[in-house]
Amino acid sequence: MVKKGPAKKLTIYVDESDKHGRKPVYEVLLDILYKKKIAGASVFRGMAGYGSDGVFHSAKMLALSAALPIKIEAVDSEELIQAVLPDITSIVQKGLVEVSDTEVMLCCGGEAEGKASR
Repeated sequence: MVKKGPAKKLTIYVDESDKHGRKPVYEVLLDILYKKKIAGASVFRGMAGYGSDGVFHSAKMLALSAALPIKIEAVDSEELIQAVLPDITSIVQKGLVEVSDTEVMLCCGGEAEGKASR
């Protein structure tokens, strides 16, 4: 469980069409995060975007609609995020993987730790 206070946010950007074997990369990454007991992760499908290759992807372009940008975010302790990074970077062949500092203010419907009584 994520505790109130300093934490790390793992953000991964891939294309919806990226595969690892027969499975979409974002599904493989979500499975890894779940199995490694990362507190929580979300997958977001972008409306449009481009990466370092300069190729523009948009939901308006029907031929490219399967290649829309996908963002996966996970927040947990620095130790757990660092521990999962080798698995993540071994799967992501193209895209972006970043880790940033964050501050957990609220988690799980209340303060993450030391929930104040009223």
